[in-house]
Amino acid sequence: MQLGIIGLGRMGSNIAARLMKDGHTCVVFDANPAPGEALAKQGATSVGSLEELVEKLEHPAAVWSMLPAGKITEDTVIKLSELLSKGDCIIDGGNAYYKDDIRRAKMVAEKGIDYIDCGTSGGIWGLERGYCMMIGGDTAVVDRLDPIFKTLAPGVGTIGRTPGREGDFSRAEQGYIHAGPVGSGHFVKMVHNGIEYGLMQAYAEGFDILQNKVSDALPEDERFTLNMPDIAEVWRRGSVVSSWLLDLGASALVKNPDLSTFSGFVEDSGEGRWTVEAAIEESVSADVLTSALFTRFRSRKEHSFAERMLSAMRFGFGGHTEPGTAVDKKAH
Repeated sequence: MQLGIIGLGRMGSNIAARLMKDGHTCVVFDANPAPGEALAKQGATSVGSLEELVEKLEHPAAVWSMLPAGKITEDTVIKLSELLSKGDCIIDGGNAYYKDDIRRAKMVAEKGIDYIDCGTSGGIWGLERGYCMMIGGDTAVVDRLDPIFKTLAPGVGTIGRTPGREGDFSRAEQGYIHAGPVGSGHFVKMVHNGIEYGLMQAYAEGFDILQNKVSDALPEDERFTLNMPDIAEVWRRGSVVSSWLLDLGASALVKNPDLSTFSGFVEDSGEGRWTVEAAIEESVSADVLTSALFTRFRSRKEHSFAERMLSAMRFGFGGHTEPGTAVDKKAH
């Protein structure tokens, strides 16, 4: 299939590359021409404006926006709604707020344009591993674009089948789902990120306790100098707390055991806040997720080993470099 892609950052460029590897064609645009030029060498058609992008697309066209949530995405959707034709589709693959998706879908529907929100997880590893996707939108539109989603998804891979699942492998088993109507995809992704905050915080606090077991405040015979890289490594193998996040933390620790290259300043993408807001709206207790979010706020004032561990994991899965962090990207 053919797909227009707007926003060629860490994930946008890799999405285009993964699609082209599987035989799809891509028309790409970014305000910075460099990534488009690089993709053109791989077979993409790189353009210099949204107008030119739409001109190069066959109809019914599909355009994937991979831009930060907020004004830039809003302006892009409005502009696309003026350029696209009835039956075309806008896919927002960024981390947009689900209520904005619902509003935008109604806006473009007045012109006969379809809208899909696609929560996309995979970070900088998506080109190799594929992307876990949570998709919201009309069933017929999602089905029409299924070849795009199927290529981007990780596929069944080597993960064992969940007991009780039988027959053909479902979309979920291949790493993507049609979550429901417009907004549901980004809502599921939003909660996914909220959970991610809590998991990362649990690891960070646990490793902080391990790191500080050598403290002078403890009786001398209760002080242990623990090997942090080895602890992370052994937990990766057979432990119930093993996970990809732990893998990333272990990788950071083996290269820099005291995580001194990380500042401990931890940003939040916005989705953790939205998850807490949803919990409040639904009167659902979310103690861990809320605490994890507030800890990130605190990290911007004082830094501990726990915050450096959080920074290390964020860099590992998404290439996020926090202010004040001196990370050699080639070494990580």
